[in-house]
Amino acid sequence: MNHTLLQYFEWYLPEDAGHWKRLIQESLTLAQIGYDRIWLPPAYKGQGGLNDVGYGVYDMYDLGEFDQKGTIPTKYGTKDEYLKAIQTAHENHLEIIADIVFNHRMGADGKETIKAKEISWADRDEAISDEEEVEVWTRFTFPGRKGKYSDFTWDWSCFTGTDYDARTKKTKLLEFYHKKWAENVSQENGNFDYIMGDDVDFSNPRVVEELYRWGIWYRDFTGIDGYRLDAVKSIDAGFFPGWLNAMRQESQDNLFAVGEYWSGNIEELKAYLVKVSYSMLLFDVPLHFHLYDASRSYDRYDMSKILDGTLTKEEPQSAVAFVDNHDTQPGQALQSWVEDWFKVHAYALILLRDCVCPCVFYGDHAGIPRNGKTKVPFLNEMVWIRKHLLDPDMIEDRFDDPHCVGWYVQGKHPVVVVMTNGWAGSKEFTLEESQCETMVDITDSSRVVYLDKGLGKFLCQDGKCSIYINEEDYKWMKEDLEI
Repeated sequence: MNHTLLQYFEWYLPEDAGHWKRLIQESLTLAQIGYDRIWLPPAYKGQGGLNDVGYGVYDMYDLGEFDQKGTIPTKYGTKDEYLKAIQTAHENHLEIIADIVFNHRMGADGKETIKAKEISWADRDEAISDEEEVEVWTRFTFPGRKGKYSDFTWDWSCFTGTDYDARTKKTKLLEFYHKKWAENVSQENGNFDYIMGDDVDFSNPRVVEELYRWGIWYRDFTGIDGYRLDAVKSIDAGFFPGWLNAMRQESQDNLFAVGEYWSGNIEELKAYLVKVSYSMLLFDVPLHFHLYDASRSYDRYDMSKILDGTLTKEEPQSAVAFVDNHDTQPGQALQSWVEDWFKVHAYALILLRDCVCPCVFYGDHAGIPRNGKTKVPFLNEMVWIRKHLLDPDMIEDRFDDPHCVGWYVQGKHPVVVVMTNGWAGSKEFTLEESQCETMVDITDSSRVVYLDKGLGKFLCQDGKCSIYINEEDYKWMKEDLEI
């Protein structure tokens, strides 16, 4: 089966508590287009209340049910709307992938006075002060929830460090008394355990037990079908194999899991897959950067090498290819937006080939009004082709030119893709198994190729991507998508 994942949010969605309702309304349409997995944003209460995108985690048991942080609903809606959205998605054969943010907690309910050392931001293994008394926001008692679902409360012993001393009112990186950053994490800045807020201590058995307990509660309470795991490079790699195994043990299906390990270094990603015993897939960050570079380099980029050094090519069964996401969109922390002219190229590369589960970004699916971005043309058509026509085991590549590459997907429903990043180009293919005689370019229906004993010359204009399908399949697609 050709899975296709849709990241169903972008950073600047309206703060109207209406997103779960949008999914309820759009589920049928998404399924008709060809999506079968929907990645939803963090559904639990964040420190920013109604304004929190979801990564400033406050209470993972509050799915928009309790009056906490100035609101009952989250940015996306209420608990009941969330559960209804999942139910509606399931009715339309869509799996729901939940965003899991374990690394940190923010927005504590109370302070504690403890001892800590100040640590260098540039080298997290270097202490730049002796242990001293500090006042830190580390007490999480969740007074609005009053112990419903769990009576577990958090204190400083549940964390390794934080970044604010309330006594001096200064921001500084603090490592708590008798604590050490986890060693089994990325070595960026010496040690990349700490990102933000109160850093969860995965060496504390009480904490680990609570995360297992919460995971089982959340899976059973919501009925989600898999996980997108946030910031895994900053979490002890030894945690996830056991946690995912526990989540999968009582599940009828092998719950899908993909980790966000933000590194363009292919060897680092491959080493991490080994560390976690291939218990999850990883987003193909190296491929994202290749797409980003290609989009900014125009005809200076060697298109024949665009897949080299990517997970998609070297560890295909462990790769989730993507073009952009909420962190890479304009104005965000990891901004590296693939330029608009190259978006069709980029999505063709991940949707119309043999990627096991490519991911489409909501900002490309629906546009980003704040950034003046409209939806990517022909994106729905590519997702539809992937679902209905594509045979990923029957691909013949022609990555043999720096500026014009292409491939042919064989079978009863052939697909031919040709793309250029400079002058117009073409590729010749012999469609051996095809019974069709006429192929139509979905990006310009006036561009038609008539086959002579299966042989055709497929043209592509300057800096464009052409996608050819059988004339009969083209009519089927137009009827299905009502275009």
